[in-house]
Amino acid sequence: VIPYAKMGYWDADYVIKDTDVLAMFRMTPQKGVDPVECAAAIAGESSTATWTVVWTDLLTACDLYRAKAYRVDPVPGTTDQYFAYIAYELDLFEEGSLSNLTASIIGNVFGFKAVNALRLEDMRMPVAY
Repeated sequence: VIPYAKMGYWDADYVIKDTDVLAMFRMTPQKGVDPVECAAAIAGESSTATWTVVWTDLLTACDLYRAKAYRVDPVPGTTDQYFAYIAYELDLFEEGSLSNLTASIIGNVFGFKAVNALRLEDMRMPVAY
């Protein structure tokens, strides 16, 4: 598993902004994958970790667009499921395009190795969107 947490997709001290898009996923990590690392992988795969590296990266502040997994809680009554809380910078998404936003957050995270099962449980859209 790629070390997404070390790549900056995990920040337990992240302060949520009013302009952040927030998502809460219910996840079951693969055996041997730490829940924090799994949450960071979801944040990475649904934001900038899948971007192709090109010379224009020097012109883009990738840190700004990197989603932040900031909290992981066990799901009550289960032993292997967790809630992962992830914040996305509003500027990551095309303005006013709900299909772009949902495709980015939901459509790109369901087939990678860190997670055994994943479901989007809740989202908060900022008023600015």
